[in-house]
Amino acid sequence: MINKSLFKIFIVLFAFVFSAEMKAAGGNDQLLKTDWSFKGLFGKFDRASLQRGYQVYKEVCASCHSMKYMSFRNLGEEGGPEFSEEEVKALAASYEITDGPNADGEMFTRPGRPSDKFKSPYPNVNAAMASNGGAYPPDLSVIAKARAGGADYIYSLMMGYKEKPADFVIEDGVYYNEYMEGNKIKMPAPLSDGSVEYTDGTEASLEQLSKDVTTFLMWTAEPHLEARHRTGTKVLIYLILLATLVYFSMKKIWLGVNSEK
Repeated sequence: MINKSLFKIFIVLFAFVFSAEMKAAGGNDQLLKTDWSFKGLFGKFDRASLQRGYQVYKEVCASCHSMKYMSFRNLGEEGGPEFSEEEVKALAASYEITDGPNADGEMFTRPGRPSDKFKSPYPNVNAAMASNGGAYPPDLSVIAKARAGGADYIYSLMMGYKEKPADFVIEDGVYYNEYMEGNKIKMPAPLSDGSVEYTDGTEASLEQLSKDVTTFLMWTAEPHLEARHRTGTKVLIYLILLATLVYFSMKKIWLGVNSEK
């Protein structure tokens, strides 16, 4: 009786843990699948990939897409790209930030600081839409969690730009993508082989660029993923030890009861 109860406890425990992981990962059998380092109960981000991914975002994505929930200082935090303090300061200072008003009531620009939010490419929504044919480029802060399929969806989208089939009707200013709903997307292919020159010397193939920027976007959506995984592992171990202790305690109690009969 006790063995069956303990077995049920373990089944429920593992089902809860792994169903949560599957829900977080999302799922779509039609998307391209990649063995992401951050998936699974013990998953961790690839630091080098995160740093390269930030470079892709800065040089390509940031020209159209904002990331309003991210600050430059986040780039140096544990569990993320983990740039050094000096690197974070330099990255922030490479941007001119509008600040103010000053003592004269005027706005002014200054070099960015680690505490500043990532700079938006447009001053407002109307300006963003006017520059993109009426389409508003979505903020990328949590895009990896906002789209079904998560990381696989973003990676597939980056890799999915193809020549349209001969019988496929497509409007001007629209592009064919195998993984976009309806196979139509207004955003032109943002990445191509060699479109970014990596500072660490990594070959910038389309596949590598897509993997790195996807990894970075997954981190911005879940900056505390590694801490959550560590906590989950500790809780799992604790529950296993607790269940084992309860099992042997109950076994000892019932052994005493049976011996008295």
